[in-house]
Order: sequence, then structure tokens, then C-alpha cells
Amino acid sequence: MTGRGRHRRTASPAHFRKGLLGHALVFAAVIALFGVDATLGWCATVLNVVFLLFFFRHLAFAVSAARWAEKDLDAPLVGVEGFTPSVAVLVACKDEELVVDGMVSALLSLDYPADRLTVVVVDDASTDGTGAILDRWAAANPRLRVLHREPGAGGGKSGALNDALALVDSEIAVIFDADHQPEASVLRRLVRHFREPKVGAVMGRCVVRNGIESSLASTIFIDYLSGYLVNEYGRQALFELPAYGGANCAVRTDLIRALGGWNPDTVTEDTDLTLRLLLGGRRVRYDPSAVDFEEAVLSSSRFWRQRYRWARGHQKCLRDYWRPILRTRHLSPMEKLETMLFLWVYHVPVLCGLGLLLIVLRAFGIGDSSAIEMLALSALLFAGPFTELAVGLVLGRVERRAVWMLVGFIPAFGMSILTATKAYFDGMWGSTYSWSKTARSGATSTVARDLAAVP
Repeated sequence: MTGRGRHRRTASPAHFRKGLLGHALVFAAVIALFGVDATLGWCATVLNVVFLLFFFRHLAFAVSAARWAEKDLDAPLVGVEGFTPSVAVLVACKDEELVVDGMVSALLSLDYPADRLTVVVVDDASTDGTGAILDRWAAANPRLRVLHREPGAGGGKSGALNDALALVDSEIAVIFDADHQPEASVLRRLVRHFREPKVGAVMGRCVVRNGIESSLASTIFIDYLSGYLVNEYGRQALFELPAYGGANCAVRTDLIRALGGWNPDTVTEDTDLTLRLLLGGRRVRYDPSAVDFEEAVLSSSRFWRQRYRWARGHQKCLRDYWRPILRTRHLSPMEKLETMLFLWVYHVPVLCGLGLLLIVLRAFGIGDSSAIEMLALSALLFAGPFTELAVGLVLGRVERRAVWMLVGFIPAFGMSILTATKAYFDGMWGSTYSWSKTARSGATSTVARDLAAVP
């Protein structure tokens, strides 16, 4: 295997610390040469340009989704009986006793030929009852295989999936998380796209199933409508560059093996794999009709940990891959630009925090910006995302009074600024961080069967 497809090695923490300190020194030198007001004025101008660029990106996604997404959501499932590649469903579990019953029940109800389907669930050294529950399911259902990892096996979700991959010889691997409950038709909808040889992976749509449990869960429910019905759909419709999302997604097993498996050195193995696929000349396809239900976090502390992990991993991917993305021959200039904007998504909240700081400084007479410029800056901080959220509500056919839930995104935006900024400085300074699971509640389920009858 050549080194091109394997995981990229991140530069040493000292390298990024020097870069961070270098930026601070350059900023101080510019202030010394041109003064505080002029320097902050130029900063505001640059931020306006960046926010304007992302605003038009959000707007383009919203328009494309509003124009075409509804028909794709209602697309019937036809012509799939003759294409049934062998499929291995892989799930990594760690301390998931609250949700594992619903997940296994849903997986065993998937509509796919039994002789073409293998289900492997990994108990990643759980300390609760997860392993025992899985063993009971496996004893009653020969289609389910359970792999128990030893404590300290390492690699987090990536390590567990790599161990599961070593047990199967299927053509396609389909990944779900432990709290997920896919619709019965998901496998057929995902695998049909592999008829096209250039497609390396396929992503389905995730829907929050417990949006009524708390105001935070409601906010995340709308966030997912925006993310999957507008943002991912727009990236597919305009650039054919959706992201492999890490769950409710499929990948060719020969390809993931050639790429060295899922990367255990990142906490966002999905973004990492997306970029390695693109650099290898393959594409990710997005199917909004392949629906899978998952659980949203219910507390602000869990929300913080989850979004911090996403920001930390995504920002690392930018540091690891921006040079190869700009150099690759597999992407056009426009596709490279969109991929770079995608990689910058978790840096934009950091810039938003800087923009808000400039607005506050200007209110005290510090900085060289007119009131009109500062108004444009503050408006662009929120206009693009709110446009996507509004279109997501329409496409999700949410009841009219749900529009007031958009108010809940104001504190959510504030938390995203804080989590992304902390992740940025921690990552640049080289603070250690390892993969951490999201705690579940198991309060809701889409599975119709009575789980009290679980063997």
C-alpha cells in the first residue's frame, strides 16, 4: 500500500505554538507601525469579506435546497432489487445500555437480503451492561455478531470500527452509532449509489428523534434540519461535495482498507475520511431519503463536550489537509475553494467572536470603522445561518409555531463561539485530547416492537 492513502501525520505541537506566537508578534508589529485604529479597521474589513463569502455560500445552499430538495425527499425507492452487494453493518458501542436495545432491534429489522447482510456490533470495553445485553441478542439472533474489545485497546470509535472491519469480507460497510435507529429501507437507498464506480462513500440523512424532550433538544432538532436538508443538500447539488458524516453512511470496504482504515489519531474520523476520499479521486454521495433517527443531547454540558470535540477534530483536519487539498489534481479550482470553506467552518465561530469584540471596541471609540460597516459586520454574523435554518424548517414541514425556536439559536451561537475558540487555542497550543463518547438518555425510540420482550 502506498503512503498516499494513509492517515496524514500532524505537525508537532511546537510547530503550531510557534505559528500562534508568530501571528501575535506580527499583529503587535502592525499595531506599532500603523496604530490601533487603522489595524482594527483593516481587521474589520477582512472579516466583512470573509463573512460575506460565507453568507453567499449559505444563501446558495438555501436556494438550492428550497428549489429541489422536496422532490428528492419524496423520491420513491425503485429498481434496487437487482443490485444487492454484500453489506456489513458496523456499530461501535461503549457504555450504551440505555440505547442498545433500540439500535439492535432496528438493525435486525432492516430490509435487505439476509444472505447478503452481516451485522457486527463492537462492545468497546463497556463498564455497564452493554456487553451482556448484546450477548443476549446474539444468542437469539444468529445474524448478529458481537465483538468484545479489551480495556485499553485504544483508537476510540475508529479503533473499534477497524477491529470490526477485520472480521468481514463484505463489499460495503455501513456505519451507525449506538443511539441510531434507521428506517428499514436505509441500506437499499445507500448502496444503490455504488453502481457508479467513482462513488467511494454515501451519506444518509440523520433526524433527531427526541426534539420534544428539552428546549436544547428542540434547538438541535432544527439544527439537524438545516445541516442535512440545506447544508449537505446544497453541497451535493452545487458541488457534488457532501461530507461523509460518520453514521448512517456507507463506504466501500476495499477502499477503506486501501486508505488504512478509519484514522485513530483524530476525534472526527468522518471529516478525516471525507478528505482522504477526495484526495484519492473518489466522491461522497448524499441521499436525503436514506433516513436514520438519532438522539440529541439534553444538557448544556453534554452539548459543550460534543461540539468541542467536533470543533477540535475539524480544525485539526484543516491543519492536516489544507496543503494536499490545494495541490490535488482531483479537484477543480471551484471544488478546492468549496472544500477549503468546508474546512474553515469551525474556524468561522472564532472569527465571529473576533467580530463581536471589534463591535464592542468600536462602541468605546476604538477602531477605524464607520457605523454602517459595523452594522454590516454584525448582520453577516447571523444572516447566513438563519437563512439555512429557516429553509430547513420549511423543508422539514415543521409546525408554524416552531419558528419561535429560532430564538434558541442565539445562545447556541454564543456557545459555538466559545467552544470553537477554546478548541482553536487548545489545538494550536498542542493540548492533549482523546476521543470521548456522547452520553445518551435512551428516553425515546422509533422502534415499534415492545423492548420489554428482548431475549
